[in-house]
Amino acid sequence: MSKTRVLQLILARLEDDLALARIAVQTAHEAATHEESVAENKYDTRGLEAAYLAAGQSRRLEEIRQALNRYRNLQARPFDAGRGIQLTDLVRLVDGQGVEQTLFLGPDAAGLKVRDGDRQVMVITPRSPLGQRLLGRGEGDEIELTLAGALQRYEVLEVG
Repeated sequence: MSKTRVLQLILARLEDDLALARIAVQTAHEAATHEESVAENKYDTRGLEAAYLAAGQSRRLEEIRQALNRYRNLQARPFDAGRGIQLTDLVRLVDGQGVEQTLFLGPDAAGLKVRDGDRQVMVITPRSPLGQRLLGRGEGDEIELTLAGALQRYEVLEVG
């Protein structure tokens, strides 16, 4: 799978997420301003809860919008072995148990997963512990990091 294809899939997924977030914001706003959300007594918190939900949905919408803009402006660069792994690189790793995974080092949308056929790619950012360790590395390099108190080992199999 090429970087260009991964970027297309990420953009499509973010656009879908943005459309869903817009609906969620509208629904939450309607619930917060609906006449049934008016408190009937001092213990009735439906309106307050609906307002918090609407605010949270609005923040999520803005986060998706910002991520989408970052990806729209992102220029995929070919891998340069001299510089090592950088933003926009597609990295295939294997862990200590032999489980392989493909990661895309992106500017935002960490944890987003896209699939093309039988291949899944997960987005990580340089701000993540694994993303930090991958920067500047290359094929054949081994990486160790501690996550949730457990030592994790990875080998970089391929970079594209």
